Amino acid sequence: MAESGDNSKTALVSELNGLLADHLALYFKTKNFHWHVRGPRFRDLHLLFDEQAIEIRDQIDDIGERVRKLGEDTLTSIGSVAKHTNIADQDNTKLDPDAMVRELRDDNRKVVDRLKGLKPLAEQAGDNATDGLLDDWTDMAEERVWFLDSTLQ
Repeated sequence: MAESGDNSKTALVSELNGLLADHLALYFKTKNFHWHVRGPRFRDLHLLFDEQAIEIRDQIDDIGERVRKLGEDTLTSIGSVAKHTNIADQDNTKLDPDAMVRELRDDNRKVVDRLKGLKPLAEQAGDNATDGLLDDWTDMAEERVWFLDSTLQ
């Protein structure tokens, strides 16, 4: 692979690891809100948050394995996740349900933005497999945003 190809692959892997970090952080936050949501919409939001957490969890292994298939290393610790994620921690267990929904919606939008930024990197690296996966992952993240946003209306 040419020098520019190596640079393209390095940039792609770096962002894939960022995507992995975002998914790990978002999974944990979504489960946190699943466990701590309260109020008259408890059942609906409790179930929605769990459904979304499961979908995010199921993507984590695919993202990590994509990095490994490219011959590179994945994240290795909670510290490496914290270093690479765009998803801020949320330790407040007393947030009202709408605040939880807005925060998850906005965090999922950050994931959509990262996914869309990955698309040209996959193309530049000539990585058709990652390119194809990004379409599915983007659709899933956009659906999560839509569901969350629709609960606020």
